Amino acid sequence: MNNQQPSMMVQQLDALLTNETDQVANMANASALLYSSMDNVNWAGFYRYLPDQNELILGPFQGKVACVHIKNGSGVCGTAFQQNKIQRIRDVHEFPGHIACDADSQSEIVIPINLPNGIRLGVLDIDSPIVNRFSESDELELAQFVSTFVKHLTIA
Repeated sequence: MNNQQPSMMVQQLDALLTNETDQVANMANASALLYSSMDNVNWAGFYRYLPDQNELILGPFQGKVACVHIKNGSGVCGTAFQQNKIQRIRDVHEFPGHIACDADSQSEIVIPINLPNGIRLGVLDIDSPIVNRFSESDELELAQFVSTFVKHLTIA
């Protein structure tokens, strides 16, 4: 997906966020778009990084209620943020230190969100009730989704 045409979902995000730079509004619409566009997903949303507390805090999302605070380095989200590396987890029950906010979640993908100026904003987190739900193709599309999201935050 990197050098290919953006997917329909990425194109929709680009159109949806055009001329809007508010972070919360963009996170809310992006999570709603993900949740309604992807099959077999039971949670899609954002965790924002709070540097003064060295933790992630719940941001806009779609799905069941979620954990509010995640320590940097804890669980899949905290690990993705700390390592600044996408975490595509086939079976969350095999991930050491997995934080079970929703017992229905079986697989998860988390993409770090970094601004061009080096500021680390947080992570995009998507859960599925199906083991091994997320493919390499999903990972590439979601990385492009995050890049498109970031582009709209840095216009202003």
